[in-house]
Amino acid sequence: MQGTARPLALVAGAGRLPELVAASLERAGRPFRVLAVRGFTERSMRRRADAVVDLLDIPGTLRILKDWAPEAVVPAGGVARPSPAALLNAAHAVKNRDILRGLAGGDDRLLRAVLSLLEENGHRVLGVHEVAPDLLGRPGRLGRHAPDPDASLSIATGRAMLGALSPFDVGQAAVVAAERVVAVEGPEGTDRMLIRARALNRRPLGYGRAPKGAVLVKLPKLGQDLRIDLPAIGPRTVHRAAAAGCVGIAIGAGYTLVIDSEETVAAADAAGLFLIGLEVTP
Repeated sequence: MQGTARPLALVAGAGRLPELVAASLERAGRPFRVLAVRGFTERSMRRRADAVVDLLDIPGTLRILKDWAPEAVVPAGGVARPSPAALLNAAHAVKNRDILRGLAGGDDRLLRAVLSLLEENGHRVLGVHEVAPDLLGRPGRLGRHAPDPDASLSIATGRAMLGALSPFDVGQAAVVAAERVVAVEGPEGTDRMLIRARALNRRPLGYGRAPKGAVLVKLPKLGQDLRIDLPAIGPRTVHRAAAAGCVGIAIGAGYTLVIDSEETVAAADAAGLFLIGLEVTP
């Protein structure tokens, strides 16, 4: 640990990300405590948790964080959006109008309301990209393969389209072939979008087979609060992109988590897909 530095509060949701962030913090020698979310946090992280809370126990969570007085709160891992009725009750428990208004908006609006609530209670909130930068994709080619001119056109089209959609709280990813958009990520997430793209490419009518140079483009939205909604890919993303007929994957360098990076790059190399980090300004 670094002298008398206050520990971070790592709020652990679902998936492997909390464990990867914890390992990164340990490598950096940064002290932290784990606040596990009951029903979401993986068993390995629950065993090392300093406290466990229910997702909708906002008052209890705030009491724990007040007692810990962390240097900052770091959300990591996913949670399912609660039902409107359950969230309404939780918001009333702390009399927070931002969360109530977030019920009528998309995930971005709701997540921003949660951040505002933490900040109103005196907590600084940091994103994974700020405390564990070694987990992010770097600029340039990450594997053996590189995009050809057809794929480069697909990347340019994807960047322009995702940038134009940013104000509308749509997803962070799309499958693009040349100047044609095959599929855009919605609330279902990247994996299910790729399954949909694969199905579209198999239809005998309409889209037909994917044209040459289809690419998965995944970038942060313009103005996106990356502290709680950071784009991510992993080996499963690579496998599903290959199955969808993609020739490569383009991500936002420095703003996209690469889960199990060595395995992800190896999977892309084995499938013949390029994996490239793009310079972006979210």
